[in-house]
Amino acid sequence: MPFAHFKVPAGTITAEDKKKLIERTTDLFAEIYGDRARPTAVVLVDEVVDGGWGVAGNVLTAAMLNGAD
Repeated sequence: MPFAHFKVPAGTITAEDKKKLIERTTDLFAEIYGDRARPTAVVLVDEVVDGGWGVAGNVLTAAMLNGAD
């Protein structure tokens, strides 16, 4: 079963964006593995709380991603 796990900053994508991620990722799995993969494709979209992750030893915030910091 193909599995994809996306982690995104909380509040930065809409429900429609999540739907697109899930649909397009499932389509990609089907393109690679054939349509037999579609019924078992699992796509997980996690929203990480603001400040809940870091890059290069620094806490990453939504404001930083949006260029506000």
